[in-house]
Amino acid sequence: MAESPGCCSVWARCLHCLYSCHWRKCPRERMQTSKCDCIWFGLLFLTFLLSLSWLYIGLVLLNDLHNFNEFLFRRWGHWMDWSLAFLLVISLLVTYASLLLVLALLLRLCRQPLHLHSLHKVLLLLIMLLVAAGLVGLDIQWQQEWHSLRVSLQATAPFLHIGAAAGIALLAWPVADTFYRIHRRGPKILLLLLFFGVVLVIYLAPLCISSPCIMEPRDLPPKPGLVGHRGAPMLAPENTLMSLRKTAECGATVFETDVMVSSDGVPFLMHDEHLSRTTNVASVFPTRITAHSSDFSWTELKRLNAGSWFLERRPFWGAKPLAGPDQKEAESQTVPALEELLEEAAALNLSIMFDLRRPPQNHTYYDTFVIQTLETVLNARVPQAMVFWLPDEDRANVQRRAPGMRQIYGRQGGNRTERPQFLNLPYQDLPLLDIKALHKDNVSVNLFVVNKPWLFSLLWCAGVDSVTTNDCQLLQQMRYPIWLITPQTYLIIWVITNCVSTMLLLWTFLLQRRFVKKRGKTGLETAVLLTRINNFMME
Repeated sequence: MAESPGCCSVWARCLHCLYSCHWRKCPRERMQTSKCDCIWFGLLFLTFLLSLSWLYIGLVLLNDLHNFNEFLFRRWGHWMDWSLAFLLVISLLVTYASLLLVLALLLRLCRQPLHLHSLHKVLLLLIMLLVAAGLVGLDIQWQQEWHSLRVSLQATAPFLHIGAAAGIALLAWPVADTFYRIHRRGPKILLLLLFFGVVLVIYLAPLCISSPCIMEPRDLPPKPGLVGHRGAPMLAPENTLMSLRKTAECGATVFETDVMVSSDGVPFLMHDEHLSRTTNVASVFPTRITAHSSDFSWTELKRLNAGSWFLERRPFWGAKPLAGPDQKEAESQTVPALEELLEEAAALNLSIMFDLRRPPQNHTYYDTFVIQTLETVLNARVPQAMVFWLPDEDRANVQRRAPGMRQIYGRQGGNRTERPQFLNLPYQDLPLLDIKALHKDNVSVNLFVVNKPWLFSLLWCAGVDSVTTNDCQLLQQMRYPIWLITPQTYLIIWVITNCVSTMLLLWTFLLQRRFVKKRGKTGLETAVLLTRINNFMME
């Protein structure tokens, strides 16, 4: 595909140098863009799309990245908050691919050849391999996050449509330039069909967009209640009495936790199977670091510090450092017993929702850990209504002995004969739920774990009753969803976006056609002039 030297200015030369790393003026035979160069431009555009998609995935995954940090800690035994590193790497990939793509487009405008340097080619291939490896790893180890992406589209699809319409308008310039440079009829028709097929899909995409936040403001449901996930883990060490008090301070009404039974039958608060992440077991019991949490007696558990790790590791990136009094309180936290928690929660007027962790098979209370926990709840002499009972094991016996406790179920449907009144489900199940139908049946829905305002806003619009969160202080401050537009307003935005994009497409193709005619006329005049000069010299 022949190129015209075009704007042979210093500016164009600099662009060409950055793209091809050729700092000398190209010889005439190199002033062409070969088919291989065109293929690399296509790979560059594909790399840009992949890196941009990975950035979107990364931003969505930030809501659940703490779970990923815990997963890596269990594998490697070393704590690190990967949020910042994750975003930094993705941002670098997107920035590099974007700058390279902009250089290529500017070179096309200046009629310069697209000779991508070998270093750029290697880096593009590495980026594609890195993104592909990330997607494969996500599918293998964190498959439920694909459902998170599906949920996120309900919050972002209206804005992605606007961005796609703007992007296709920008892409029209190189497409139109290529169209007018192709002389064969077949490839020209194929190019137009492909391009305008994509345009049509983008323009009609809003027909498939369904978002709870496209509604009349008067139909907005009440703000969901807040359930502290292991308390307020961004304000205090998780599963401690300090975390319980911080939960009450940030406006949550329920404290969610996990309960295990010690080797001597005392139910206590602990999430992990091993104590190394949230206690100083490595210094107190260095030979029992890998022992199961339930294999420790209550006397041994009381010797552990459950707060110093929070100050050393700062498990949540972006969380504010603790003030002096809070820091001293965190340093003195210990592993609390369930009985202590219930008494403190009753004083704070907080409800408790907990799941039970089954002990190892050789544990003394392997078969009776549910009964042991139930006895502790009954002996605490707190109102049964403040306890949300989540475990499915021996639920019928629990209901018989403690009819006042509220039974909350971790799955919908099943073989239950009774109708559940409370559901506790992952937020990824939102597309499968009919919230209005559940409310008609007097069923309350709590979704977990919700940390980001965009997700909380989406669930607010959907009518969810409550959410479990690590960031109760942030969500408590929200007075309104991040965005809420009426169907009529969204229709107007849709029509205006498509109309403006269509006008830009037509203008781009007409302008390129004008440039082609101008170049043809200039080329003809140049050829005539050269012929006359040649004839004059021969005479």
